[in-house]
Amino acid sequence: MKLLTSVLLSALPFCVHAQDASRAIAGGGISVPGWTGKIDANEERFGRTINDAKFAKEGDTFHVTTGPAVSYWNPANKASGDYTVKATFTEPKYMNLNNHPHPYGIFIAGNDLGTENQSYLYCAAYGNGNVIVRGFGPRAFQMNGFQGEANAAVHKAAGVGQPVTQEIAMSVKGNKVECAINGAVVASYDKSALVTAGKLKSTDGVYGLRFAHNTEVNVTGLSVTK
Repeated sequence: MKLLTSVLLSALPFCVHAQDASRAIAGGGISVPGWTGKIDANEERFGRTINDAKFAKEGDTFHVTTGPAVSYWNPANKASGDYTVKATFTEPKYMNLNNHPHPYGIFIAGNDLGTENQSYLYCAAYGNGNVIVRGFGPRAFQMNGFQGEANAAVHKAAGVGQPVTQEIAMSVKGNKVECAINGAVVASYDKSALVTAGKLKSTDGVYGLRFAHNTEVNVTGLSVTK
């Protein structure tokens, strides 16, 4: 009995994290002209909709509050060949809507977005110093583990409720696809490991923004360069 109790107690932190269900954001929806989005399929199965997250613009800043895990994009934002997409993400109050760190970042290579066959790759940072690289093709696939990995380049918040900022860039250069955070490359892959069955259709496509559930983030400087 003592052994069973010990096992149950050791599993408790995981259980608490698992209960961090997506909330519905009041006044949600997309209010930025030209932009659209899609929540993850598992969120849809639990009855969430795109209107349970909020995508707004205040001056030159996108203000995003989730809600369910979601990706946002403007269909006119396309990149092909060699390119770099970058943006700056600020979590004004680290973990203010969740009980453990959640990531946010950039996606590239978007094709068939909004459909069951959509494919894209994203690189996202956590305010605890972790980075995660994942994609959909159309099923989710992992490039650096289930919850990503720690990297010294990723900024850490000073504490819960404190601000943390990350500069994230994703690049396609020749045969390489890379993610850089705060000026340092944190992940690099051969195209052949990404453009393959069950993953990406191409590294050409739409680029946009990716957010986990229950996050509040300000995004500035979203741009693409050749």
